[in-house]
Formats: sequence, structure tokens, C-alpha cells
Amino acid sequence: MTTGRGLALVERDQHGVDTAFRADVLEGLAQEPKAIPARWLYDDAGSELFEAITQLPEYYPTRAETEILSGRCEDFRRLIPAGRAVVEFGSGSSVKTPLLLGCIDPAAYVPLDISGDFLRSAAEDLAQRFPDLPIHPVEADFMKPVHLPNQVEGLPKLGFFPGSTIGNMVARTAVDLLRSMRATLGADSQLLIGMDLIKDPDVLEAAYDDAQGVTAEFNLNLAKRINRELRGTIPLDALRHVAVWNDTFARIEMHLKAERAIEFEVAGQHFALAEGETIHTENSHKFDRRSQYTLLLAGGWTPVERWLDSEGRFSLILADATRPRNAP
Repeated sequence: MTTGRGLALVERDQHGVDTAFRADVLEGLAQEPKAIPARWLYDDAGSELFEAITQLPEYYPTRAETEILSGRCEDFRRLIPAGRAVVEFGSGSSVKTPLLLGCIDPAAYVPLDISGDFLRSAAEDLAQRFPDLPIHPVEADFMKPVHLPNQVEGLPKLGFFPGSTIGNMVARTAVDLLRSMRATLGADSQLLIGMDLIKDPDVLEAAYDDAQGVTAEFNLNLAKRINRELRGTIPLDALRHVAVWNDTFARIEMHLKAERAIEFEVAGQHFALAEGETIHTENSHKFDRRSQYTLLLAGGWTPVERWLDSEGRFSLILADATRPRNAP
């Protein structure tokens, strides 16, 4: 086992507050309509709640993606050369990441995540299962280019981005992230990425508004985090979780809706929500094959192979870093 505390690249002020979190929250609450980037849902509590969401009967993506990872091992071995450093954007899932690591012959594993404690816990769990695999956790915001540990600098890289997290971003931001990943991973890298597919809106809405209320708790945890970390005074009992399908943008939207007019402070600044007004907290875009390939190509990745689960609900795509060329 060779895990350590990893590289802490998150900027904090003298009070330990994540400065990017504060900036995004203050900017998001000041704009109309109000919106906060989805990555801030994933503090330690949020990450644990999301792990619980993946086990819910309504939430099909994890089961579908796990099916692909379990059934395509021979394809992965054929298409992914041995000796690559696997760089996972987001802390490793206790289910999906071991399936990939067990299929290929990696030289190292580098999980990247903004939630430090959850990151290190996930890395330690994987170290128990793969005691001979060097593991180098990095606490960082992977929305920006990341400096990888020196131990993997000379190794070819395989980026791993499961769970259709790319769908949380509007197209412009998704393309920027894919380009950032290419810069982080290098010119000869590969990317294995999960992307959810367009389907019946009733199925989609149920997946993001489960009967047990776990997704609602996950969404409301963002307000709790703001109150805790940014001296917020948001009245939690006034907010309700809402998940709706937006067909124009092919996405599920999550919002925190004010059930009554409220006023509150965050980091010393005053804000208000009218009754019925929302804070837009997450998008989950859904794709078809053409939109998937267009997005990847715009981000500097050339699709190599695409796999679906047995019910055609979810896809996993392997892509190579696109080589620069001067002609069409």
C-alpha cells in the first residue's frame, strides 16, 4: 500500500473556508435566476449521500454502468494498453473503480476529488483491495488543469470519468472540462467516460426525485453546507427539492424552491428568495450517440468504442486524445 494524504490544491482562507466555494455561492445567489455549480453538492456529507443515491431502486445509472464494466473486461484489455496510470476524476466508487482496475494492468491509480476526507477514505479502501498498486490521491478541483504527482509524470494516462458527471455541465463548460482533462492527461492519453442516454421523462424524473427522499436530502445538504461553512442563515424548512425534465435542453434540472418568501445572509451579504423562486443546483444532461461524439470531439477526444448496457439506458465510451492536424 502506497497511499498518502495526497496533494492538497484547494485554496482556503485564514478561517479554512474554500475561497472558490464562497465566490461561486455569492456570485450564484446574486444573479437572476439564482444558480450554484453542482460540484459544491459534494462535500463529505454530500458525497456519502450520493453513494446512497446510487443504491436506490429508481437510480438506474450506477447499475447500468456497472453492468458494462463487468461485461466488457476483454474489450478493455484489448483497447487499453497495460502500464497506464489511471486518473479518476472524482473519488473512486467502491463498485465501479475496482472493476476497471481489475480488468486492465495499471501502473498506478490517481483519484482526484475536491472532497478531501472522502477522497482519502476511498483511496484507502482501494488500497486494501489492490495492495501492490501505487495510489496517489490528489485533493483538487478537477474542473481546472491539475498537476499530477511526480510519481506518474512519465507514465501514459487513462482518464476515468464514470457516472455521467459530464452531464452536470452545460455544453460550453463540458467542452472546457474535456479540454482541461486532455491537458492534464497528455497527448497520448485515453479517456473512459460514462454518459447517460435520453429516455422516458418519467423514468428520468423518478431517478432524481426518489420515493425515499435521499436525493432531496442530497440537494438540501447544499444549503446546510452554506449555513455551516459560509455563516449562512438560510431557513432550511422553507426550501423544497424539485427535479424536472427540460426537453429543450435535454436535461433533468434540480432546484431548491422557496415555499415562502425568505431573506437570509451568506458571508455577510444579504439575499432574498420570493415565494416560488428557485436556486438552480444541478443539471443532468442526457445524450444520444451524435451529441456524445460531437461533445467529445469538441473537447479534443476521438471516440474509439462505445458500449451500452443490456437495456440501452446508459453508455460508456473510450476515446483517444485527438492529435493536432492542419487540414480537415
